[in-house]
Order: sequence, then C-alpha cells, then structure tokens
Amino acid sequence: MDDFAKQFQEQERALENIRHKLALLPDQPGCYLMKNHEGTIIYVGKAKVLKNRVRSYFTGSHNGKTQMLVSEIRDFEYIVTGSNMEALILECNLIKTHQPRFNVLLKDDKTYPYLKITNEEHPRLEVTRRVLKDKAKYFGPYPNAYAAQQTKKLLDRMYPLRKCGVMPKEVCLYYHMGQCLAPCVKEIPNSAYEQITGEITSFLSGGHEEIKKELQRKMQEAAEDLYFERAKELRDQIIHIDTLMEKQKITTTDTRDRDVFGYAVDKGWMCVQILYMRQGKMVQRNKSVFPFYGDAHSDFMSFIAQYYSDNPALPQEILLPEPLLIGGEADPESVAGTAVDEGVLGPEEAVDSASTLSAGTSDEQQAALAQAQEKQAEAAGIVDAAGGAAALQEWLGVKVHVPQRGLKKQMVGMASDNAKVSLDEKFRLIERDEERTSVAAANLGEVIGLQSLNRIEAFDNSNIQGTNPVSAMVVFTNGKPDKKEYRKYKIRTVLGPDDYDTMREVIRRRYERVLKENLPLPDLIVVDGGKGQISAASDVLENELGLYIPVCGLVKDAKHKTAQLMVGDPPEPVTLPRDSQEFYLLQRIQDEVHRFAISFHREQRGKSMVSSKLDSIPGIGEKRRKLLLKHFGSVKKIKEASVEDFKPLSIGEKLATEILKALREEES
Repeated sequence: MDDFAKQFQEQERALENIRHKLALLPDQPGCYLMKNHEGTIIYVGKAKVLKNRVRSYFTGSHNGKTQMLVSEIRDFEYIVTGSNMEALILECNLIKTHQPRFNVLLKDDKTYPYLKITNEEHPRLEVTRRVLKDKAKYFGPYPNAYAAQQTKKLLDRMYPLRKCGVMPKEVCLYYHMGQCLAPCVKEIPNSAYEQITGEITSFLSGGHEEIKKELQRKMQEAAEDLYFERAKELRDQIIHIDTLMEKQKITTTDTRDRDVFGYAVDKGWMCVQILYMRQGKMVQRNKSVFPFYGDAHSDFMSFIAQYYSDNPALPQEILLPEPLLIGGEADPESVAGTAVDEGVLGPEEAVDSASTLSAGTSDEQQAALAQAQEKQAEAAGIVDAAGGAAALQEWLGVKVHVPQRGLKKQMVGMASDNAKVSLDEKFRLIERDEERTSVAAANLGEVIGLQSLNRIEAFDNSNIQGTNPVSAMVVFTNGKPDKKEYRKYKIRTVLGPDDYDTMREVIRRRYERVLKENLPLPDLIVVDGGKGQISAASDVLENELGLYIPVCGLVKDAKHKTAQLMVGDPPEPVTLPRDSQEFYLLQRIQDEVHRFAISFHREQRGKSMVSSKLDSIPGIGEKRRKLLLKHFGSVKKIKEASVEDFKPLSIGEKLATEILKALREEES
C-alpha cells in the first residue's frame, strides 16, 4: 500500500510539472517527445501548432489506445521547427533514432528490386534491392521480382551493355550473341553509351511504344533483305514487350509513375495500402498492418516519411487520401469528442457529421464535413492533409497530391478500400482462429471427460545421455499459448538419463510452488510420453501432494510426430481423427513444449561448453571467466586474440600465453 501511495504521489508531481510546461508551449510548428517515468521516449509526434497539439493529449476524451499512451506519459520535450516540412523530417529522424514503442515503426525489412544503370565508365544494367546515392539511375520498385528479371532479360537482348562484373581479358559469348559491345578489347565512345542508356531510360519511363515501332521497322527491313533469323529475333522482342507491358490491371491516359496510398483504421489497428503505378499501369500492391496509438492521419504521414526517407528512387507523383478523423467505418463519438473539446462543433453537429459520412453523403455534405475536419485538425494543432502533402512535396521534390475528384480520386479510393478489406480480413481470421481453438479445447475436454478445459499445463524433458538435463513447462489457456506462464527447470536430483524420475522432480517442484503461492491449478496436465511418464506424474500429485488433476500423455511415432493420446488409470489410448482440430491442438501443445525444452537445453549446453574450456585453465576462476567473455564476446575471439589484447583486463603475459595455448591445443 505504501508503494502504491508513493507511486500515486510521483504521478501527481509529474502531472503538475506537465501542467506548468503546457502553459509555456509556443504556437509554432515542431516535434514533441513524450517520456515515461524512466525518462524513456515512448512517443514522437509532429504538430502544426505545438501548443494546441500537445495540450490535446491532456484534455478531453480519447480512444482506448491513446489513453494507454497518455497514462504512461510523465514528461515531455519539444523542438520548434521553421516549417511543417522540417517537422516531418525531424519526426522521421527522431523515430529512427529512439524507436519509441508507441510510434508506427516501419519494421518491414522486405526490399523490392529495382533496375539500375550503373554510373561507371562502362555502365551495366542490373537488378538490385539496395538503393544507394551513387549517381546511378534507378527504376522501380518492382514488387514482382519476376517482372524485374524479365524486364532486364528483355533489355539485355535489345541493348548491348556489358554483363560482366569484372572486365575480362577477351571477349565473351555475349559479344558473339550481339548483347555486348566488348569494352574489354575495344574503345567504346561515350556517345554510344549515352544513346543506349537514353533509350533504356525512355523505355522504362513509358516510351516503349516508340521503341516497339522502331523494332517493327527493323523487323520489316530484315524480312525484306531475307534475314529471316534476325527478323524472328526482332519479332520475339516485340512479343516480349507486349507481354511484359500488358500484364496490368488498371491503366491511366498518361504514362507517369505513381505511388497511390490509402489507409483504414479499426480497433486500434491501421492498414496502409500502396498501389504501384508504373508507366501509367498498376503493376502491384503492398500492404502493411500495425497497431497505432496517436492521431490516425499523423501516424499515417509518419509511415510515409519513414517509407521514403532512405529511398532516392522516387515515383513522379504520390497520391494521398484525405484524413480519416473517424475510427474505422464510423466512430461518431470520437469525432464528436475531439470536435467539442476544441470548440469546433456542437455535440449534435459532430455526431450528425460523422454519421452522415459513414452513411454516404452528397458532394456538398462531404465538402462541408471536410471543411469542419480541417478546422478540427487546425484547432488540435494536427498537420492537415494539404499541409502534410505540401511538406512531403517540398522534402522529396516530387509532386504530392490529395485528389478531390476524377480518376485519381478513384485510385486513392481503391487503395483505401483495399486497406479496409485487408483489415477486415485480419480480424475475421483472428476471430475464426479463436473460435476454432476454443471449440477444439472444449471438444477435447469432452473426449477426456472434463466439464471444462480452460488451462492446460504441458511438460517435456530434454538431455543428451543424461548431460545438462532440463525440463520445461508451457501453458495453454482456452487453446492459445500463454507465454508469460512458461517455466524452465534445471534438474537437481536425477543422475543419468532417467525420464521418469526427472518427471517426478519437475511435477513435485511445480505443484509444491502452486500450493504454497496459491496459484491457479490446471484443468489438465499433459506429459510427453506414455504410461511410465503418466504414472510418475500421477503418483507425485496424488500420493505426495494430495492433488487429483487429470494427467494425459502424448506418444510420438517413429518420425517423432504426435501419434496418440493416452488417458485414464491405467492409461489407455484415445482415438482422435488426425485431421480434427482436437488432434491439431494436441500437436501444437507437444511441438511448443518440445521447442521450449530444446531451446533451454541448448542454452545450458552452450554455457557448460564455455565453462569447461575456460575453467580447465589454471588461474581462471568464475570472476575472471566472466570478465574474459564480457570483454571478447566469445571463446573463439579469445582464441584469436594476441597477448597484448589481455592487458586491459590486468592479465599478465604469462597467464595470457597459457590461456591461448590451452584453447588452441584443445582445438587441435
């Protein structure tokens, strides 16, 4: 109780300090950094007006996710910037530096391939996933890696740039095939390279129709001159161009490269959908789903800033949606709450506006609501859609547009619709999985003869011929793993590979503690093994601890896969269809406890191997062993060190020589 009172007093002091700092906030753009009680930065945001935005966290009502963030804030800092663009760049850099846990973090390490014309004396065309600021020309991204490879293959046939990484001393097969100019043996003028790279750039920038016409002309000339093999090659190239460029879904009248963004939010989650338009055609899409805690549109803009921060290969145009100031499909209360707090709308007007939008509105109503939303964003200090797009455009140097009508508006709508479908699909899959696992657990309880089967505790032992014996326990609640309840055990009393006595020790230690600390008892105990393991566990539970908890065993087949469930006294096999959800649940439990036990055993075995190598050396005790490992990082690095490397650890030349000699002799 004293700890709670102390914690409450600290929280009150922190809030009082925050109230004083709120009064000093400037009405300028900038970034703010929220901190928890340890001083760790937990959220970074940007604002059009710092005073309004930061105050909005501590006034009015918020949704559950934002409340979670606000409940942990104990202090904040802010940095004033000269413009929204500077705030956007600074926020991106701060997020990357501090990795705050409440921010949207672009953790997707998936990289898409680009086509690259290298900036060399003799340039090459290659497919790369690393975009560097090396003055090379990049085209992409190609979300479909096969499409990138096929495009390169086509261009290799058409344009004879060098293919080799290191210049050879004589011509290769590509020269004889007409696909290389042979700079290894010839002097190639820069004008030839400029013409080729210019045509490749034209092709990849949407000028493939002109190139196709030129190929058709050359094909006709070759046919007229009776060079039928050459004419066939040119015809095949034309077919490849048609095939590559016509595998598209949506086309626009121009041939600009665009990235079209849309997003949807629901239940504290956001899905961002990107449609890649290349040469006026949609080639692929990409989605990212993640939880968010702040303002939806601000976090969406943070995602975009991170997405483009390390990517110099930009499209010609970026299309963004208008802000979603309502959560998910329609959340009138969140709109009303924020709008009323900021004095923009009356309660009834705010609810009516949000309801109207979700139900479908006319153009006039949408315009009126958009204007109200802009006022709301401005009052809260949030960077609005137009301001965010302008900042992004100034930073990236490409056109960033929030379309209001026409085909571009439809494309953004399509991206947003796809985002909503992806988010709905995620929740449906979660619900379906939860329903299936809960039903499977209930059905398994009926098979075993239990009225309820909410908590299952499973055990598995692991050792190699009795060395480093360990055991592990996993817990499944309502058919799902509860990793906070997992436990590891080092075996203390058993010598040698005795699986039954090991099971006795672990069951005894686990349920003695359960009784002492009044922890929840499981509805079922699962052991890895058959009659012997079941009998050992039941004997300890009933005869030593006075507990009557059902125990079942999972027997594996020759391939070490779950084969049979054994239940009862004496244990008898229970037949379950191998394709049933109940059997699948048992399989998951056995695989999970085995994985957990094996990983713990490997960890212990690794530690014992390190200990044996160093502890066997005279003059090395536990303290010095830890010091060596901390300084060098591993036994391998100690072995590779020189005698001088030991001096910072106050280890003399004689002992250092003995350590190196012992480790190297053991290796040999």
